[in-house]
Amino acid sequence: MTSAQTADAADATVDVVVVGAGFAGMYLLHRLRGLGVTTRVLESGGDVGGTWYWNRYPGARCDIPSVDYSYSFDPELDETWEWSEKYAAQPEILRYANHVADRLDLRRDIDFETRVVSARWDDAARRWSIATSSGEVILARHFVMATGCLSVPKEIDIDGVDRFGGEVYLTGRWPHDGVDFSGKRVAVVGTGSSAIQSIPVIAEQAAELVVLQRTPNFSMPANNGPIPAAKLDAIRADRRAYREAARLSQGGVPSQPPMASALSVSEAERTAAYEQAWNEGGMLEFLGSFNDHMSKPEANELLAEFVRAKIRTTVDDPETAEALCPTTYPIGTKRMCVDTGYYATYNRPNVRLVDLRSRPITSITETGIELADEHLDVDAIVFATGFDAMTGAVVAVDIEGRDGTTLVDAWAGGPSTYLGLMVAGFPNLFLVTGPGSPSVLTNMMVSIEQHVDWITECIGDLRRDGLETIEPTPTAVEGWVRHVNDYAALTLMPQANSWYMGANVPGKPRVFLPYPGGVGRYRATCDEVVGRGYLGFVRRGPGTTIENDGVVRRVAPDVQILLDTMAALGVPTLDTMTPAEARAFSDAGAAYRAPGPEVASTLDGTLPGADGELAYRRYAPAATGPRPIIVWFHGGGWVIGGTSSDEPFCRALCTATDAIVISVDYRHGPDHRFPSAHDDALAATRWIADHTAELGGDGRIVVAGWSAGANLAATVALQLRGSGIDVRGQLLLTPATDPAGDWASMSENAEGFVLTRSLMQWFLGHYVDQSAMTDPRIAPLRSGDLGGAPPAVVVTCEFDPLRDEGDAYAEALRADGVATVHVQCRGHIHTSLLAVDVLPSGAPLRAEIFSHMREWIA
Repeated sequence: MTSAQTADAADATVDVVVVGAGFAGMYLLHRLRGLGVTTRVLESGGDVGGTWYWNRYPGARCDIPSVDYSYSFDPELDETWEWSEKYAAQPEILRYANHVADRLDLRRDIDFETRVVSARWDDAARRWSIATSSGEVILARHFVMATGCLSVPKEIDIDGVDRFGGEVYLTGRWPHDGVDFSGKRVAVVGTGSSAIQSIPVIAEQAAELVVLQRTPNFSMPANNGPIPAAKLDAIRADRRAYREAARLSQGGVPSQPPMASALSVSEAERTAAYEQAWNEGGMLEFLGSFNDHMSKPEANELLAEFVRAKIRTTVDDPETAEALCPTTYPIGTKRMCVDTGYYATYNRPNVRLVDLRSRPITSITETGIELADEHLDVDAIVFATGFDAMTGAVVAVDIEGRDGTTLVDAWAGGPSTYLGLMVAGFPNLFLVTGPGSPSVLTNMMVSIEQHVDWITECIGDLRRDGLETIEPTPTAVEGWVRHVNDYAALTLMPQANSWYMGANVPGKPRVFLPYPGGVGRYRATCDEVVGRGYLGFVRRGPGTTIENDGVVRRVAPDVQILLDTMAALGVPTLDTMTPAEARAFSDAGAAYRAPGPEVASTLDGTLPGADGELAYRRYAPAATGPRPIIVWFHGGGWVIGGTSSDEPFCRALCTATDAIVISVDYRHGPDHRFPSAHDDALAATRWIADHTAELGGDGRIVVAGWSAGANLAATVALQLRGSGIDVRGQLLLTPATDPAGDWASMSENAEGFVLTRSLMQWFLGHYVDQSAMTDPRIAPLRSGDLGGAPPAVVVTCEFDPLRDEGDAYAEALRADGVATVHVQCRGHIHTSLLAVDVLPSGAPLRAEIFSHMREWIA
């Protein structure tokens, strides 16, 4: 015990209690000292190091390069410590932790061999009451769980484990004096990271080693050795810049984001990139060798098959090799392992693999392991069965917040946090790298430092402002959980039954636990929360309550990435150009977009408009025979665009509905002002209806369009009421329906979302006179009576200046008896749904839209 544990009762009140003396708790103690607050750190282990104190199994080492897996807050420490190899082993990492503790004199404020039993929030006193295993009760204003993401081993859920008479070991709680397996028959259960690291070492000692595998893991060689001179030179040249690059990166290790798709290069180029990353031995670099490994199944499968081929060429026995090849989940959706000779170990005569998928364990017996078809007599069993990741150590403490609500109950449906830092209803409870933060998807040292810095600065801000408590609002928590799930849905990550999903622990809710957006974006978000006056938090002090409710990230993640990319590239806005320049710019940009899905054929032609020929493009589906025809009017503010400007969407519409899509051009302003485009749209639709047979149609017509084109489609649908033309429906995608109206969305979304208020004014100014702005053709919402119009799907987007007038039009249609489906696209902007094969979050929305359209034309 330390002196802190023998303190008298007067010392049992401190400003902050920290649980855990791993790298997070150590740095937190250092920062809190600098803040001038009293701090106690409670650690269940006998010394510092956290994960690296407990995980001493053979072969244990980090899977992030050593120079990156180290503190950056102390330049002198950063410069004077030298790592012996690229991937440091557990003893060296633990020596590093002890070196830091010695250098900063941390142990005097750490209670070792002390567990936290419970923590109760006292709302009247605005303090936490924290009970320890030593019987002490400590009162603290702030309570920080720095317990690590992988610190509580998963319970062994195999029948009869207590009956075994031999030696039993758990990789997460390895004996500190080591284990000698010489001459013994050993079974290792599990093939996760700790197993993959320990199996080659155990195999060198054991007389016999049997590995029992439920699910094979992807692993790549570490190619360990001295740290590459080029990397050391890059760091030494500008250490500060190197560390800053890590803080702003995706994974916490400086790297250049890949620009190319694995599907866009030749097989030779792709294989060369894979070979280079494989030989360099970097997990993050390997998974990130192309930009779509974690988002596109086809690209992911190319990488997965590359690794399977490596396994097959390394392992001599074909049956064993195939059993070691993962096939049931995408590569990278479980944490990829970095190994030293793992696959080659199965070529040893004393090692064999048991595939538990075909030969499951029925029980553990007194002498070994009973399989469905064999009994394995062994002297020792090593359980490498993983951890109750990210939440296990937190809920292991009986934490009770306001009104007696326990954290276990609050998280019964899965953990819900704000930023992975705090929980609603639990004031002044902080989590370091908690669920909802980048944590385990990144270099943990970078994520730890960012979290600790934010927490200490938050406590400092509270003290400066005379405030006592802080907690997130339920709205902020709900918004952040939704944002994390939105990000995860853009990836393949949720497809695996991984510990990222809590799937390795029976009964644990299946939710995606870490934040996939990367440390750079996450850091910017946390900084923005503070910069906006602690957005999403309630702060209280004597006689003071400051509530700043809100959601920090509302735009869909992929949409935000696109907006950020455009801003970084300095893409000019159309309203800074002449119409001719805008058309040329739009046409040039179309050459670089994804083309959309394949259709059976396209055909260009002309048809008579209201005053001259109009171009059209016909998209035909694979389905044979006469089909319904969807008449499509392109967007572009009645000023720009043409028959192919919305081509990816037209192709998707064609393939999804098995209908013929005819994209019709029309006259544009300023050369042809209102009502030229509207007259052309009506004339074109009438002509298509009259010539439906020669176009391949069966008489059924749907009018559809986007933006200005949706305005045209809405007007045509109204004008054709009672005409005898069989208009089955209308698709209005982010329509302009009342440009003269005073709509809140025009102000809320005035800037930064591609279609801006000024650009809309630019469009209108080039097409319609102010005096005609309320004409029912340009403003169908002002038509008075919409009854008798065909069924409608009206699509509006949350961050669109046209959102409110589109919403109002959907309501007006319903009010006038028109069957109307209103699809409201949370997190999306005016242009989102047109970005086929670019913005994955638009795919389910398009699927919903197309399903409603299929009902019309069934």
